[in-house]
Amino acid sequence: MSQMLWRALFICLFFGQPVQACRTALILAMDVSNSVDPGEYRLQVDGLATALRDPEIAEILVRDQVALSVIQWSGVDAQEVSLDWTQMLSPGHVQLFANAVQQLPRAFVMSNTAPAEALSSALTHFESGPTCERRIIDMSGDGTPNAGGEVSRLRRQAERSGVTVNGLAIEGLGRAITNYYSRNVITSDGFVETARGHRDYARAIRRKILREINTVFG
Repeated sequence: MSQMLWRALFICLFFGQPVQACRTALILAMDVSNSVDPGEYRLQVDGLATALRDPEIAEILVRDQVALSVIQWSGVDAQEVSLDWTQMLSPGHVQLFANAVQQLPRAFVMSNTAPAEALSSALTHFESGPTCERRIIDMSGDGTPNAGGEVSRLRRQAERSGVTVNGLAIEGLGRAITNYYSRNVITSDGFVETARGHRDYARAIRRKILREINTVFG
């Protein structure tokens, strides 16, 4: 289904429904660099869609009127807002958003890995989003940078802006990606979730999203 048709369906769902208070604005930033092959890309989008449909996650998304957006990222000039801000006002919104995730065409192929530019694009994207109590960037990736600027500079910018950056490290062997995300990508209030290969992505992204949106206030 085309992005234009998805947008029209989102508008139909929102029409007549007042926008309510948003607890969390969450950007789901997916690595689609050259290290991610077609099968691994499919595991990512299927895993994310499955996580969003999880009954526990879906209930919290609607309860807290969470706003979601999906960015695909890769090299220095390769960042795309694949699904724009959508506030989860009903189970229908969650289902439709999950369906859109599952049918996302891959934005980039044969491109480098530039997480600094991905973070910069995500931070700018909050400017067009709803006003929410919390702003979180969910960065997933299976490699360290081979292009672009200094990631830690963008991490400091996020902290100054009150944005939390969390990481999902997709490992082959060892903990190299997890350690890199811990030291360079996540903010001081963030965390890293580790997936043992792309086949473990669905479990890891479910656990990660649940942890991000199920914060107890008080």
